[in-house]
Amino acid sequence: MSKIPVYLMPGLAASTAIFERIALPSATFETHLLEWEIPLDNESLMDYAKRIAEKIKHKNPVLIGVSFGGILVQEMAKYIDARKVIIISSVKSNLEFPRRLKIAKTTKAYKLIPVNLILNMESLAKFSFGEKVNQRLKLYEKFLSVRDIRYLNWAVEQVVLWERTVVDENVIHIHGDMDDVFPIKNIKNCVVVKGGTHIMILNKYKWLNENLPSIILETKKEVNVFL
Repeated sequence: MSKIPVYLMPGLAASTAIFERIALPSATFETHLLEWEIPLDNESLMDYAKRIAEKIKHKNPVLIGVSFGGILVQEMAKYIDARKVIIISSVKSNLEFPRRLKIAKTTKAYKLIPVNLILNMESLAKFSFGEKVNQRLKLYEKFLSVRDIRYLNWAVEQVVLWERTVVDENVIHIHGDMDDVFPIKNIKNCVVVKGGTHIMILNKYKWLNENLPSIILETKKEVNVFL
């Protein structure tokens, strides 16, 4: 029996290092890491998704995306026949966006976000206070690998302006009940991870390693037992 190909897409600007603690049984699964690429001039999310989907070299793969990566794999699924699409710490449509993102879309406030700060973590650290903040900055410095300002501006805009309003009922959604980016109160029909934050791919990896294999192998109806 051939192994099940699983493709992992990190969150906005994040490197594949966020998956370093995710370990699926190698006898059953074959894991592949997808990376962000710099968008082409005026490239739409649809065209970008099609371009990244061309990197999928296996038939009927499992697509797993985190945060913005979750949005992207849902768009990629339009171009390939995926065995299963799983999103983590993400949203299934713009109806699950928090109010602040909806306001940002209406007012175009997202254009004012100083994304260039992300390009220089050391400068940002000078304005931070306390050990916890500096530890978080070190964490960001390790896992945020894409610091091209063109990509960052593009990515923020693609999230805010995402047009999907109809949920794909086949998408499996794993979400933490303490996610502060996409609050659980706005999320429907998901597998809830207690104590999970927006970065639970890093600190809830044990739960994911224990549950992802069965979630991948089970039917959507069987996964609903979690809901």
